Amino acid sequence: MKNNTTTRNADALAERQERIKALTEKLENGVKAVFASEDYARYLEAMSKFHHYSFGNCLLIYFQCPEAQAVAGYTTWKKLGRSVKKGEKGIQILAPCPQKILMEQDKLDAQGNAVIGPDGQPEKESAVIKRQRFKIAYVFDLSQTEGKELPSLGVDELTGDVEGFDSIFHAVEALSPVPIHFREAQASKGCYNHLEQCIYVNEGMSQVQTLKTLIHETAHAKLHALPVENGKIIGKPDKDGPTREVEAESIAYVVCQHFGIDTSDYSFAYVTGWSRDKELPELKASLDCISTTAAEMIDALEAACPALARMPIDPQEKDIGNESQDKTHSR
Repeated sequence: MKNNTTTRNADALAERQERIKALTEKLENGVKAVFASEDYARYLEAMSKFHHYSFGNCLLIYFQCPEAQAVAGYTTWKKLGRSVKKGEKGIQILAPCPQKILMEQDKLDAQGNAVIGPDGQPEKESAVIKRQRFKIAYVFDLSQTEGKELPSLGVDELTGDVEGFDSIFHAVEALSPVPIHFREAQASKGCYNHLEQCIYVNEGMSQVQTLKTLIHETAHAKLHALPVENGKIIGKPDKDGPTREVEAESIAYVVCQHFGIDTSDYSFAYVTGWSRDKELPELKASLDCISTTAAEMIDALEAACPALARMPIDPQEKDIGNESQDKTHSR
């Protein structure tokens, strides 16, 4: 009897591992399909209009507008078909302002030594010196503008209800290593707050979006939390921002999909937006972490809510490992 139970458990584990492997392959194929779509080309064209800011300017933007999504100058927004709303206050950044200054300096010979004149003193010559100075410039966040919609990938928000939502929500809540709080809607649908060591999720979202966001932020809390000491965050992340986001969203996709909650339209585009190029370096480098963490979360959720283990799998998912291609998602 013991041998039969052990065999069944081993078979169940192998089946689960195969299913998670198939889901991660579906994720990769789906992201590749987004890369190949016309929507992605239009998205890149629009994003190329935005400047890449220095670390210092990113901090300035964050301090003045923590919820900033995409910032650009007044003229750039005009080129994108949008205008700054009346009364909006600009976000101050430091813009490079190189200056050329005519100065007298020692004349040097071919070896770089000062040329000495007949009077025994170094000879002088005029030279134009470039100096990097900075001036205050103003940028505006997307939320401060209005006009033509920017090209985007996938969908802005998931819709729909989830069978057994309350049970699943409480199971994820029990799994989370930190408290979960709801907040008034903000630009980001949720966040893991390192300093407060808690998760925030927007109120008023659909059940599908709420669960997906909650699992995404729980993955951050489990994998990417920074330690806090005396009210201050200490240390630095061991992975860059794109890698952390790709991991969290990929885990959310695999876990949700396992329980029949389809987030493809949102997750494929989300991962694409954070990947740097068509080789998907962040996704490929993180697949083992994604698979392992997703499996751990699935096990924990089923243990906390046994009904989840009996949830029917979407018929389209039964042969998931045999799919050779995925649809391209567009708005």
